[in-house]
Amino acid sequence: MTIPLMLAAAALAQAVATPAPARATAPTVTARAAVPASLAAPPDPWVAQDPADSLYRAARRALNRNDYNGAAALFRSIPRRYPRSAYAGDAMYWEAFALYRAGGTENLRAAQAVLAEQQRRYAAAGTRESGDAATLAARIDGELAQRGDAEASARVRATAQGTATANAAASASTSAQACPDVDDDDDPRVAALNALLQMDAENALPILKRVLARRDACSVGLRRKAVFLVSQKKGPETEAILLDAVRNDPDPEVREQAVFWLSQVDSDRTAVLLDSLLRSSTDRQIQEKALFALSQHKSARAGEALRGYVQRADAPTELREQAIFWLGQRRSEETAAFLRDMYAQLTERPLREKIIFSLSQQRSADNARWLLERARDESEDIELRKQALFWAGEGGAPIADLVAIYDRMPDREMREQLVFVYSQRKDPAAIDKLFAIARSDPDKELRTRAIFWLGQSKDPRVAQFLSDLINEP
Repeated sequence: MTIPLMLAAAALAQAVATPAPARATAPTVTARAAVPASLAAPPDPWVAQDPADSLYRAARRALNRNDYNGAAALFRSIPRRYPRSAYAGDAMYWEAFALYRAGGTENLRAAQAVLAEQQRRYAAAGTRESGDAATLAARIDGELAQRGDAEASARVRATAQGTATANAAASASTSAQACPDVDDDDDPRVAALNALLQMDAENALPILKRVLARRDACSVGLRRKAVFLVSQKKGPETEAILLDAVRNDPDPEVREQAVFWLSQVDSDRTAVLLDSLLRSSTDRQIQEKALFALSQHKSARAGEALRGYVQRADAPTELREQAIFWLGQRRSEETAAFLRDMYAQLTERPLREKIIFSLSQQRSADNARWLLERARDESEDIELRKQALFWAGEGGAPIADLVAIYDRMPDREMREQLVFVYSQRKDPAAIDKLFAIARSDPDKELRTRAIFWLGQSKDPRVAQFLSDLINEP
């Protein structure tokens, strides 16, 4: 038996025996928690012999099934019935939390009163030492302030103002261990700033600006959060504050986040600022973020900035590649025409590769035709030709065009690539072409490859074709 026929037998066994792939199931999507994870659920019971253990378990079950009023009542009974229980101090926090989740002005005020009592009676409770109680109090103040509670509003303003006016000298007197974690999402100062932004955005921006002006070590995490909060208020002042952070903040992450959030401010002025930043910055991370930010703007000015960067021969090749990629996502004939024209002007192979890929993603007849022209161009680099052919197939080039060029392609490597391209298409015409190659191509190696790929196909005709091929005299 010849090698192609031996392979046909193996391919037939594969085609018959291999079941169709199971249908992929969608990934489970978990709803985003309404509050940070550390605030969302009580810990598992930890003192089995405690007299309040069963009561704590019942309260925890009620909270986990969103029975907030029932949970609040059960948590409330723990310090009342068992004031010395290991659960008593934290139970007051969870009572307040349940009331907060239940909502309503009276419940919110009751929750604040519970937290104040927890401070008096159980100052060493874990939820107080961790800062969770302070953060919950700040969130409750924010809710009450938006409902017109003057005392809560005053507390929000005082906390926000204190956050902005803290200085390096005060921070220096604090031990390193006392600095909040830069990744702490449950900082009560952030909760206060966010609450102020919700209830009085005009007065919140100057405070956030002062927060971003701080340079003490303990303010790094706060400045990172402040950048996000600033971005939530749209307007010219937002752009100016974010741009100042990009240019002057000593923390790289603050600068990078500021550039990212500039991408969400969709205006011509912002596009101009980002273009200027891209051209003037020497920070590679900032330049990458600026490219991404420009890609998110739909304005003509942003597209012009990306095209201009692609044309810069003095810019790093890797960054120009990114600009080409992001241009490819803009999906317009103007962009496609620009990329096709740029291909002939560029000499760097990575840039040409990126243009081939980007054009394939736009799936237009003009782009498919252009890709096939690159594949047929014998003066072109063979690897670029193979990529153009592959992406033409992936980009929706008509199968009739792909089939027609096989016999006119003198390069064996290109015909080999075509065999692979056919194998990736579901069109019956692609399978028909593989049948023809497997049966009668003069190149034995190409026949072997066609048979191999037919063996991977789920086309119902393949098994009979391979059987007939094996049984031919």
